[in-house]
Amino acid sequence: MPYAPALPTIAEAIQASLSPVFMLTGIGALLNVLTGRLARVIDRARVLEERHPALQRDDRTRAAAELRRLARRMKVINASLFLAVASAVATCTVVAMLFIGALTRYHIGQWVAFSFILAMSLLIAAFVAFMVEVRLSIHAIRVRDELLR
Repeated sequence: MPYAPALPTIAEAIQASLSPVFMLTGIGALLNVLTGRLARVIDRARVLEERHPALQRDDRTRAAAELRRLARRMKVINASLFLAVASAVATCTVVAMLFIGALTRYHIGQWVAFSFILAMSLLIAAFVAFMVEVRLSIHAIRVRDELLR
């Protein structure tokens, strides 16, 4: 007779998958914030690129320095986006494996644990990259002393 999981077994798999699904919600919120920040950085870079040829020497130097900072921020945001998406993929893998384990007789608990640890590690790395980008943006916001006089 083929194996057919009992309804309580499926209910347990659904309950076990709730935490990773909530984690996916948080990752989605992080992705939303990161893409918004990336869009603002890109918009600012485009404005500076358009103005660059018409600027005088000192202003051109400042614009070039700001463009370098913006390029660095874009790289860090893209890294954070990649890590967050990789975390989401690993989290989805956890959910899928929970159901595979419940619906089959395979003992994949170690793989589920490994995938969850991987998902959390990637999410931590994404948040660290986000923190680095926030620090970079704080340095870009400084008002020049000559404007404060």
